[in-house]
Amino acid sequence: MSKVKLGEVAIEHKETCKGNKDGYPIVGLEHLVPEEVTLTAWDEGSDNTFTKMFRKGNVLFGRRRAYLKKAAVAPFDGICSGDITVIEAIPDRILPMLLPFIIQNDELFDFAVGKSAGSLSPRVKWEHLKNYEFELPDMDKQRELAELLWAMDATKKSYQKLIAATDELVKSQFIEMFGKPGTDPYEWGLTTLGECCKLNPRRPKDMTPDIDYSFVAMPSVSEDGRIDASIERPYSEVCKGFTYFAENDVLFAKITPCMENGKGGVAKGLKNGAGFGSTEFHVLRPIKGASDPYWLYIITMFPKFRSDAEKVMTGTGGQRRVPITYLSEYRIALPPIELQEQFAAFVRQSDKSKFELEQTLSELTATYKRIISENLG
Repeated sequence: MSKVKLGEVAIEHKETCKGNKDGYPIVGLEHLVPEEVTLTAWDEGSDNTFTKMFRKGNVLFGRRRAYLKKAAVAPFDGICSGDITVIEAIPDRILPMLLPFIIQNDELFDFAVGKSAGSLSPRVKWEHLKNYEFELPDMDKQRELAELLWAMDATKKSYQKLIAATDELVKSQFIEMFGKPGTDPYEWGLTTLGECCKLNPRRPKDMTPDIDYSFVAMPSVSEDGRIDASIERPYSEVCKGFTYFAENDVLFAKITPCMENGKGGVAKGLKNGAGFGSTEFHVLRPIKGASDPYWLYIITMFPKFRSDAEKVMTGTGGQRRVPITYLSEYRIALPPIELQEQFAAFVRQSDKSKFELEQTLSELTATYKRIISENLG
């Protein structure tokens, strides 16, 4: 095993599309998924100004904001953004199948971040990236590592699909039991979401001023509905300027970046039964005997609910917000509370299964990264 520089085993692939771009898939930075070595999204037939070509097997490295850890191997020939560096293996010096894992690893990204220039949108150049040093084993060991890492990547994808399928199963169960949100197939009668819950409730005046409560900032809420309520703050620090909520309230992130994948969840395990958090949350409080928090939460997670919400957002730029009137006026059928509670039990069991899958995936990812670090660091 010997120490080499990236520029000794790979080159920047420089090729420009000067003719007709029809038929070439288009890859932008938005198509590269952080920490994923395979490319799963691209555009076809869209108007664009990109001219940089890449070939099947090249590695597409997101050189802008390298801390996002975007790099994937190209499964076909295509055209990409100028903010993507196209890297090509030198086959007699490195196994092309191994190169993606050398590039898609934490140590190289840390190196890239350190060499990036620019304040608002830092970029790293190939001239700097090619000086990254790492251990390179002989060809037989490279082949062994590549086969192992690609097999692990395939296993990771299988777990990710199972997790996504669990989310879809919950939504399918909702539709089977209640119909699509906004419809009334069982003739319960349409009402509004504002009539099914209390929106943005005020904090009680008798809250104890000398005790701690949970504090939930936006990063403490995941896209899979988990709310980290472990951070605590004294009442004196959070009583002004923050959103109040209580145990079993539903949080709905109302800002633009949270619309596509969704951020929100049911507040559980709050310190002293209450919490404060980002003002970018709307709060939906279930009405006892009428609405269940999990039923409310899943409504807010349907893609159509969020796409419709996005159409009425107010404000300008990247931080537009969903007005509370959208939630209060949203038409919905209110099913019997007994059915909602049956559905809630299904959601909790699904969450338990998903959590176990996520734990296994996390352990697999840690092993995957350790193998890269120990053999290619």
